[in-house]
Amino acid sequence: MKTEAFVDKHLAYVKEYGVLGGFRGSIAHGMYVPSSNHNSIDDKDLMYVIVPGVENYFGISTWGSRGTKEHMVDEYDVVVYELRKFMGLLAKGNPNVICMLWMKENMYTLMTEAGEMLIENRDIFSSRAMYHSFVGYAYSQFQRMTKFKFEGYMGEKRKALVDKFGYDCKNAAHLIRLLRMGSEFLLEGVLHVERPDAKQLLEIKKGKWSIEKVKIEAERLFARIEASYDKSSLPAEPNYDKINELCVEICRMRMC
Repeated sequence: MKTEAFVDKHLAYVKEYGVLGGFRGSIAHGMYVPSSNHNSIDDKDLMYVIVPGVENYFGISTWGSRGTKEHMVDEYDVVVYELRKFMGLLAKGNPNVICMLWMKENMYTLMTEAGEMLIENRDIFSSRAMYHSFVGYAYSQFQRMTKFKFEGYMGEKRKALVDKFGYDCKNAAHLIRLLRMGSEFLLEGVLHVERPDAKQLLEIKKGKWSIEKVKIEAERLFARIEASYDKSSLPAEPNYDKINELCVEICRMRMC
């Protein structure tokens, strides 16, 4: 099923209220392993941002679960954020969310004037504080990779791969990617979502690196991102005043 047809069938409210949408995760990073590969454990991950009806802002109604809805249908894994929730996550430097403002044009499945405004103003979310988000997420992947415990998020195929290689290769690939992306961003102020190192990251994801090699590279990258933080010329914090102004402007635009 094409993405447009999937949205039409399962996410009609996104077409009505949507601001911005696109692929996230492995597809956006150039690391997607299609389902035709018998070792594939990848979903087609999508993210959408919406400004729902006015009653969700001025009435007692609330949208989703604290501003979030998730849908898993067939091979699609979709997360939808209400605008204020989305912008709050951007301000915190959430690595999964900030990628939505730095993707290649062909990765977007929904673009509106409000979505363009978010992308045009993406630098107001940039700060050295993103170091803590990237390192925190990377450390979480490191723990999952090395716990040797089958978690609830794993399907049978993923568990089989952990058995085969002795560690969670997908977590390992995320770990290395996050540390590299975070370090680059701190030094350049640019988030390279489509990975120039995708070929190597796919090698890790497919179990072609030993766990010892992954750990050595991770140790090197943890040290590098700390050094990048010290050298970074980004502001200490995001521009909260401008973030708030932009949020108000987009809400007014979409409701009027």
